[in-house]
Amino acid sequence: MMQLEETQIASRTLLEGGFLNIYQDTVRLPNGGESSRVVVRHSGATCVLAVTDDDQVVLVRQWRYATGGALLEVPAGKLDVGEDPAQCALRELAEETPYCAEQVEFVMKFYTAPGFCDEVIHLYRAVNIRAESTLSPDQDEFVETVLMGRAEVQAAIKNGEICDGKTLIALQYWLSEKV
Repeated sequence: MMQLEETQIASRTLLEGGFLNIYQDTVRLPNGGESSRVVVRHSGATCVLAVTDDDQVVLVRQWRYATGGALLEVPAGKLDVGEDPAQCALRELAEETPYCAEQVEFVMKFYTAPGFCDEVIHLYRAVNIRAESTLSPDQDEFVETVLMGRAEVQAAIKNGEICDGKTLIALQYWLSEKV
């Protein structure tokens, strides 16, 4: 097997933010050479696939400043320091939507942009959801709950209305379950 690992020689902090830090690292390449890598370090996040008893997926529409528009997404949020990803998924579902879940089941984890970022998102499926949440979104979070059936989701993916990566992964998983 080919040697692929790069090893850090030096690191310089470019930004220390609230939930992410950016570094410029010097690395030793497998061939002995050196190169520079800009790396975003992120605490991680969860997203939750929640489906009602009548097979409607629970999405949220929210403004994403970086994209300049409102996106349709599965409920999601960053992990607090030391927080269990499953607990984060339960919390985010209840904060962002009127729904809460009895429990969540782990589906998968994935990197969001491994070319420059170490963020891992943990995808969970909510079990036994009900519209009984008493939690509110964070003070700087404004979200609208949207319910969609399978045909609506497929159309929204096809026409580009749903274009968020974590949401596409979660919804493709959901759509493939009944194949």
